Amino acid sequence: MTESSYVIKELADALAVYAKQVFGLMGNGNAHLIDELIKRDCVYTAMRHEAGTVAAADAFTRVSGELAIATTTYGAGFTNSLTALAEAVKARVPMIVVAGDEPVGSPRAIDVDQEMLTVALGTRNYRISEGNVTRTVKKAVRFALQVRKPVVIGIPYDLIKGAKNSPLAEIEDGTLRDDFKLDDPNLMASLTQAVMGVEGVEKPETVPLNTQTISLKVPAVSSVQVEEAIEVLRSASRPLILAGRGAWLAGAEEIITETAHALGAVTASTALARGIFQNPEYDLGITGGFGAEVAMEIVEQADVVLVVGASLNQFTMRFGDLFGEGAKIVRVDVDAVSPPSTNLPTKHTLVQGDAKEALQLILAALRDEKHAPSSWRDEVALRIASGETSNRETGVKENPSGICADGLLDPRQVAIRIAELLPEDIHITQDGGHFIGWANMFWPVKSPERLIMVGTAYQTIGLGFPTVAGVAQAVPESTIVLSTGDGGGLMALADLESAVRTAKSCIIVVWNDAAYGAEVHLYGVMGLNEDPMHIPAVDFAQVAKSFGADSVNVRTMADLDAITEWKDRGSRGTLVLDCRISTSVVAPYQEEVQRANGL
Repeated sequence: MTESSYVIKELADALAVYAKQVFGLMGNGNAHLIDELIKRDCVYTAMRHEAGTVAAADAFTRVSGELAIATTTYGAGFTNSLTALAEAVKARVPMIVVAGDEPVGSPRAIDVDQEMLTVALGTRNYRISEGNVTRTVKKAVRFALQVRKPVVIGIPYDLIKGAKNSPLAEIEDGTLRDDFKLDDPNLMASLTQAVMGVEGVEKPETVPLNTQTISLKVPAVSSVQVEEAIEVLRSASRPLILAGRGAWLAGAEEIITETAHALGAVTASTALARGIFQNPEYDLGITGGFGAEVAMEIVEQADVVLVVGASLNQFTMRFGDLFGEGAKIVRVDVDAVSPPSTNLPTKHTLVQGDAKEALQLILAALRDEKHAPSSWRDEVALRIASGETSNRETGVKENPSGICADGLLDPRQVAIRIAELLPEDIHITQDGGHFIGWANMFWPVKSPERLIMVGTAYQTIGLGFPTVAGVAQAVPESTIVLSTGDGGGLMALADLESAVRTAKSCIIVVWNDAAYGAEVHLYGVMGLNEDPMHIPAVDFAQVAKSFGADSVNVRTMADLDAITEWKDRGSRGTLVLDCRISTSVVAPYQEEVQRANGL
């Protein structure tokens, strides 16, 4: 029987301390590692494409707040994973990617420089060697958690079976060297939760790791900056708080709601922070092109905006048109961010540091001076109660039957109806593409981790199906709802099998317009030849059946009743809805893209 080298055994020992969930595709460079990780009671989920290993680990971490391992073989296995890895880097999702790598001795004809490829994506690559395995893993995990990025650990091919002088050579299998043992057995749980922002965990300034300390690299909040922020907030007559994913990661959901009360502020969020505020009667929902037009008109009226953990990217900012003239911005963020892109002059005040700590100081100051909250949000609450600020309540006036002039479905009406039929306990995951508007505009989200968008940070498509496996491992009893397009669905088709195999309860919505919709609604409008933008009609319902899913061709609104029938059968297994939608309907955020391009 072939025996794994002591290097691989030590590597498995080290990795199993930090993560128990593994998503992989086996090959020459990682077969022995996978075998050893399974022996250490790690949960291994097989994926069908290397990009899927990273996308699944990405989704698992976003939903659970825990580190995961993705593993591929060397060469083509590693390069196949790069798009998903780039997405995780851009989205700031920590994970451990373990890949086979070229031999220590000399590269082979099949090898590529995996270290340079990793660096080009904006993160780090750590190659193990005899004698430094444990130390290397510690260093890699430290970087992943401090910087919130994936890291790559490379396994030189000649160390898989050929290591002779490993420091574990004289130690019984399954034991750890003394210098590897942790002072605190709960360290990794505490450290991961602190960085990922799990509720109820206090964030220490440093965390002991054996004889070293790990600084979480979150700058202390400056009292001077807080005083400057208070001065601006004190002047507000129409205050607004805009929360982003950073506020959720910091565990600031309670304190940000209390701060809104103290200011009398109306609230809003980015797409990745939906559900963070605990008082929906004052909440305008998502800002930018996913938001209702009336809600965005109210946002524009705010004279002071407290932005917490949001990057204020072009989509959140409506390409610079979100805030009104003269609006003052107070920004709380761990990064020393640049002023937001806006088409109007604004005063920008930065409070750098942990969002929860900063808000605690701001709230204490407001209470000490007995700050009188604004009455503006009571006025706004009446408009929110009327339903005029909600995409879901207002719906659309055109195509009330759900059928467009071309005989195909109106995706807005489909999304509204699906929202009415979905189970109560859902986690939504989205691929990238034109269709991202529909779930964001119309589907309910209870808290930020219940909607993830894997692909939008890097503006890629084709990562949707594998994310189902990651969410399924993170929340196995919840119903997973995937929103994907036909273009991205075809790119990720191998991992439709993974989705069907791993999810106990899953609804997959394929927005099938037989086209690359984002291109049609931008370059087609520019006048470019649309033939390359169209896809021959694919019957995803039939494809899904071949993988063992229940499936329905949705051609009328009545066909969506299949969701009710599926729920009546216990909401078990995967239901695929192949929704044939019209290309005549343009998502509002895409219209903003068109305007930004002068169309």
